[in-house]
Amino acid sequence: MVESELDKFLAQRHKDVTLFDLEGKKVPCIIMEEKRFDEIIRAIAGKPVSVETNLNILQDGLGHVFVRMTLVFSQGQIEEKILLYANESLEFFEALTATSMLAISSPHSEYGRSNVFMIQLPKPERTENALEIIKKGLKM
Repeated sequence: MVESELDKFLAQRHKDVTLFDLEGKKVPCIIMEEKRFDEIIRAIAGKPVSVETNLNILQDGLGHVFVRMTLVFSQGQIEEKILLYANESLEFFEALTATSMLAISSPHSEYGRSNVFMIQLPKPERTENALEIIKKGLKM
């Protein structure tokens, strides 16, 4: 990535991520804008829903690693793309690998207690492979 591309990616990255404790395990959580979170919840409320989760890893060979996470909901025609800067959020990806769970929430929720949507990732090996690639990219 040339410097201007790096700056562009840094400006686009999603900064609102956290971890919360659920029965002794750290669960990674993406905090969305209140309005967007409410739109998603309204579209899927009361329906059986699955969420396809894809991690696309982008790196420059200089130690900068970004992960474009795409969440495709089976209901409501929802596709959410979130760009994370792995340099700032390695613990997030370690927790994602350890739990195979991802939470999305709004800024006004009590993380792990109320107003949180949990996603169980069906293929843990995919997050394990992604974490390996992220760690290798960060060491360059």
